[in-house]
Amino acid sequence: MEYINNTKEKNDWPTISVAKGDGIGPEIMDVAIDVLKNSGARVKFEFVEVGEQFYQKGYESGISDEAWETILRNKVLFKGPITTPQGGGYKSINVTLRKTLGLFANVRPCISYYPFIETKFKDIDLVIIRENEEDLYAGVEYRATHNCFHAMKVITRKGCEKIIRYAFEYAVKNKRKHVTCMTKDNIMKGCDGLFHKTFDEIAKEYPQISTDHYIIDIGCARVAAKPEIFDVIVTLNLYGDIISDIAAELTGSVGLAGSSNIGERYAMFEAIHGSAPTITGQGIANPSAVINAAVLMLSHLGQGDVAKKISDALLYTIESGVHTHDIYKEGVSKQKVSTAEFGKAVVSNLGKQPATLKSSDYANFEFDARPDEIMLGTAEPLKYDGTRDTEEKTLVGVDVFIALQANADETGKMIENALKSSDFKLKLVSCRGIKVYPSVIAKYTTSDHFRVRIIHKTSEFMVNNDIIEVLKILNDAKIEVAQTSNLYNFDGKAGYAKAQGE
Repeated sequence: MEYINNTKEKNDWPTISVAKGDGIGPEIMDVAIDVLKNSGARVKFEFVEVGEQFYQKGYESGISDEAWETILRNKVLFKGPITTPQGGGYKSINVTLRKTLGLFANVRPCISYYPFIETKFKDIDLVIIRENEEDLYAGVEYRATHNCFHAMKVITRKGCEKIIRYAFEYAVKNKRKHVTCMTKDNIMKGCDGLFHKTFDEIAKEYPQISTDHYIIDIGCARVAAKPEIFDVIVTLNLYGDIISDIAAELTGSVGLAGSSNIGERYAMFEAIHGSAPTITGQGIANPSAVINAAVLMLSHLGQGDVAKKISDALLYTIESGVHTHDIYKEGVSKQKVSTAEFGKAVVSNLGKQPATLKSSDYANFEFDARPDEIMLGTAEPLKYDGTRDTEEKTLVGVDVFIALQANADETGKMIENALKSSDFKLKLVSCRGIKVYPSVIAKYTTSDHFRVRIIHKTSEFMVNNDIIEVLKILNDAKIEVAQTSNLYNFDGKAGYAKAQGE
């Protein structure tokens, strides 16, 4: 890779971009940077500023053009937590960075530090590998009516193939034995079904790795109750975000876990937690997560010797009972320290070995498990049942989402009346995915947003001009169309979901 450099000549050291973030970000990042500087890490720093101040200056991404140029030039970003507003405001900078840089794999190791950090689970050693660009995190949302918002879940075969192959390669390279897939394909049979099916196909190429699959709800419950039974978990974006926080908290604190975001050309390293604005400036934040992120970054850069040195110092500090506010426990810990004091303890322990906690051999740790162009999705993709993009795609109807304050019975009859002199007919009306017309509950279902499924009266197929004609008919009937979605068959199989009750 262009940015991997093992030389010890300072002029040849790789330069990493550093964004301290906001909230507790600057406090914990200052500690991590101090540890890096004292560890002998062969890197140079170039600081960039991102966040709310740049939104206020008119930068829609929250990142200035100069910062983008620095990040793209250096190819590795070490980033502190950045606040994302809830329920409104600007988009997440974290998601913007991951998607813009093509960081398809989010890797989150979770390890217990028992008995030095209190936890009910002493044997946690699992890695969550989370798809990082798609799913609901695509952020494609619409307000269709006064009462209804839409969010689009975007899943692609290429995205599934890249992250699942990454998970298996990670397992092989790091001597892991088992990979678990988690989806919700009993409900989302298309999107999550594709992920599960891709997992099963790719698993055949790795007979040395055992596998299983969990529905995400029981999977999360099992992680919470028996985390020691898991080794590597690969899952979709939203599920991975949730389950990795659960796993990290089980180890004693979400403040312990660092993560990597890996792409074809770029990489980003960060804590898994947020900016924690409620404790900003109090000096109680745990910097362990960004220190662990720095360890992963050095391993990625080919500096396993320094990565091991920092990791050992962190483990030794934890063994010594020097703990920050979040992990301090009477009878277990020996000294409660501030954020800065914890960092100084880690620096003073550089070169020391932990006595009980397991030391990792980062010198042989190939974190960047990208074997070839297949895993990057640039080679010939997988084939399913002997077909792929050669499947025959046929337009068979259209779902029209209408904004109409009425009950389902009134809505269905209104649509049927509008279509009665045309070549088209109403197949069903649904509300929030449930068939409500024709139905016994039609008169009792009231909304301002319905989905009406329209097909041809005499033909099994439609053409694009038919959809234009349907929209004209509805417009003439003064029925407001909020959104449309075409219905396709692929080799005769429906590429759309039935309504519940259909």
